[in-house]
Amino acid sequence: MSRALRTLASPGVAAGLAAAALFGAGTPLAKLLLTADVSPWLLAGLLYCGSGVGLLAYRLATGRPRVRPAASEWGWIAGAVGLGGVLGPVLLMAGLASMPASGASLLLNAEGVFTAVIAWVVFRENVDRRVALGMLAIVAGAAVLSLGDASGVALGAGPGPLLILGACLCWGLDNNLTRRVSLTDATWLAMVKGLVAGPTNLVLAAAAGASWPGPGQLAGALAIGLASYGVSLVLFIVALREVGAARAGAYFGTGPFVGAALAVALGEPLTWQLGVAGALMAAGVALHLTERHEHVHTHAALEHTHLHRHDAHHQHAHDQPIAPGVWHTHPHRHEPVTHAHPHTPDAHHRHRHTP
Repeated sequence: MSRALRTLASPGVAAGLAAAALFGAGTPLAKLLLTADVSPWLLAGLLYCGSGVGLLAYRLATGRPRVRPAASEWGWIAGAVGLGGVLGPVLLMAGLASMPASGASLLLNAEGVFTAVIAWVVFRENVDRRVALGMLAIVAGAAVLSLGDASGVALGAGPGPLLILGACLCWGLDNNLTRRVSLTDATWLAMVKGLVAGPTNLVLAAAAGASWPGPGQLAGALAIGLASYGVSLVLFIVALREVGAARAGAYFGTGPFVGAALAVALGEPLTWQLGVAGALMAAGVALHLTERHEHVHTHAALEHTHLHRHDAHHQHAHDQPIAPGVWHTHPHRHEPVTHAHPHTPDAHHRHRHTP
């Protein structure tokens, strides 16, 4: 099996790509709901309400256990909800109102770039030449969109692209904050974001004079929100946990291809800018898929609780036998160990690197 296929088969990459597909499809579908009488602010609130209520119903139906984050984690959660759940969707919906969904879908690749830069510069996540070149290719693709008709408006001639980039910056910050608490139950984190961000946006939209949409638009917004903002976010949190913020953001960069393809299928034109931008962005993602990072590293002693199964990093004993490969949750301790193997900046590999 080639390196790229092995990477695709890993849980973190598979979750990141699935999250991207669901979110990417949501952009052109949300565009269909943006009519003259539907406020972008109100639509953003409905999307997150669909996510929060749907995931709440899932957790109640499946009897998921209560989650009690540590006191130190609430600041990260609050920042992620405010930036990614309140401000980001509003900027996205406002940008969509003034540009084609196909151009907006591909421009959303900037989220991965912002995520990676913040992860590298602020949180010191490791980066190598292949990953950096991949991000440059994605940036080049986004730049092509500003040259003309692909985005419907030049970058400096209207607010649409700048609003989309503002949303991407909010989500880049959100992704890095969420990474800090990614061992927490992903369905709970996504549910909290939806239940807080959704009603907040609805109240603000109503205060600004927004009118309630019809039953069809309401049902459509809630359904899109559950899939593209709820299930997608759950999968993305899994990717953050498994491969780190920068790489999860890169895999999430495949989502706009799904959005652009769906927008073209729904009747928007296929332009040369979209083709060139798509090729550049695809090359950037491919560079990430073929990355290999391996060196001798040391794990310090660590105690925490999260869903896990017994592997090279989880070799603790149990009072009752646990079958190999079975996922389970309990407080456990990692003893110090030094070894070498291919790895990504997942929850157990957040060590420093020598320049």
